[in-house]
Amino acid sequence: MNLMEIIQEKLGTLALSVVVSKGETTLEVRLQDYLAAAAILRDDAALKFEVLVDLCGVDYLGYGQDEWATDSVSSEGFSRGVQLGSDQDLSSSFLDVPGAGAPGRFRWEDRPEAKNVPRRFAAVVHLLSLTLNQRVRLKVFSEDNELPVVPSLTGLWRGVNWFEREAFDLFGIVFDGHPDLRRILTDYGFVGHPFRKDFPLIGNVEVRYDAVKKRVVYEPVSIEPRIGVPRVIREDSRYGQAQAEAALNHSVKV
Repeated sequence: MNLMEIIQEKLGTLALSVVVSKGETTLEVRLQDYLAAAAILRDDAALKFEVLVDLCGVDYLGYGQDEWATDSVSSEGFSRGVQLGSDQDLSSSFLDVPGAGAPGRFRWEDRPEAKNVPRRFAAVVHLLSLTLNQRVRLKVFSEDNELPVVPSLTGLWRGVNWFEREAFDLFGIVFDGHPDLRRILTDYGFVGHPFRKDFPLIGNVEVRYDAVKKRVVYEPVSIEPRIGVPRVIREDSRYGQAQAEAALNHSVKV
């Protein structure tokens, strides 16, 4: 059996979905089954995922929206830049259009709203089995977009402590049962969570050390808004052609 089949057999109804894409196996579980599924992945002799490589948060606000030309492309290559109309540029005129552009390009008062995102925040865990030389991605969604809460894995993998603190700091995901959940990258007085997609890319305030006051001071942001262009992974014939050419070149060399 392959890894997907083993996971489906061992987890049974705990596995909400098991998908293999680009050689990577992703397992999604329900929030209430998260700890039980993680324990099976770690302890079952056919799985043995004894190493937690990484845990991160994901914000699905604006998921699937982009500013790339994905439907057509010239013979010279892929579209690499932001697609704007002929009468639009990167100045404030574009920002004046309500709802224009992908997340990251908006005025704060017109920031994206999460009303139509049923499952916005997820915790994603990457596990490694040194014993069996296999990897799996474990994903779980929070049930509350306003206060995302996910059980802590510190009781199963102690090394996840700092990863969960990072996801809490950057995404605002609360890990229930964590022994010391506090910010780890931003200042303790930092307002908001900077990796959320409705957080302004220029931030809310500037921080600097004042030599006269001999302390850190907070001031209004003075820089211009930055532009965020999401990476888009496209499945189309161009990749198939590239793979066919690579296979042909390999056969010729052989």
